[in-house]
Amino acid sequence: MTELVDITELLLSRIRDVADYPEPGVMFKDITPLLADPAAFTALTDALAEIVVTTGATKVVGLEARGFILGAPVAVRAGVGFIPVRKAGKLPGATLSQAYDLEYGSAEIEVHAEDLSAGDRVLVVDDVLATGGTAEASLQLIRRAGAEIAGVAVLMELGFLGGRARLEPTLQGAPLEALLKL
Repeated sequence: MTELVDITELLLSRIRDVADYPEPGVMFKDITPLLADPAAFTALTDALAEIVVTTGATKVVGLEARGFILGAPVAVRAGVGFIPVRKAGKLPGATLSQAYDLEYGSAEIEVHAEDLSAGDRVLVVDDVLATGGTAEASLQLIRRAGAEIAGVAVLMELGFLGGRARLEPTLQGAPLEALLKL
């Protein structure tokens, strides 16, 4: 239990609050100080890689863009493949896409069609779970590719935005792990 408290304190101490960014009234959680600290970044990578192992994931999906920064080293540490899920129009070749609604408008994400298949167990990795829209769309996309959901793992969950409640039906019993719940 002491180890969990220590990593929580370490991670929290390296996340900077930026008031009124990107718009007035928003408190942005900046993870760049955490990424710049090798000890904190290593602790984060190790903690997320442990989730890969415990869920039996065979691939990690990282959500654009900070999910790439976190997910790639996690996949390497856990010894599994890494798959980027990108904004529409960013990947060459054949893709699968998934549209989803945002607070003001809509967006679309894509994955290379050949990167996921039946037999894959996929853990989605991202920095923050906020409203859950992008994560939900990624889970739908992964299932459409024929892969199984191993779970979702995030550095931070902003509980007041309701992302967990939105994701639970789509997770269908797969775990949602947040290292920090804010």
